[in-house]
Amino acid sequence: MSDMMEDEKMLWHKRLTEIIYVLYALSLLVGITGIVAIVMNYIKRQEVKGTYLESHFRWQIRTFWFALIWSFIGIITSLIIIGWFVLIATLVWFIYRIVKGWIRLREGKPMYTD
Repeated sequence: MSDMMEDEKMLWHKRLTEIIYVLYALSLLVGITGIVAIVMNYIKRQEVKGTYLESHFRWQIRTFWFALIWSFIGIITSLIIIGWFVLIATLVWFIYRIVKGWIRLREGKPMYTD
């Protein structure tokens, strides 16, 4: 494949990764977009293997699953006061992960290097 085609393919994958970040961010308002995002992560992750975008996909996937687990724990324990703190902490952590990942993507940097 020519370098120009590789550059275009990489640009497309970077845009796709950004779209996935947007979908995760929108999931705070419209939950179904998070499901669409995680499905896209799993479908497309082989295509970004070996690039710096692979670390973003891993970051996104881990963000989704850990947020889901902690949200579930927060909901279950919301009958006692601690659950509300778990839910708030999960929300803040989720927003942090989306913002940090998106910024690093825009800078063209991988995750997990710091």
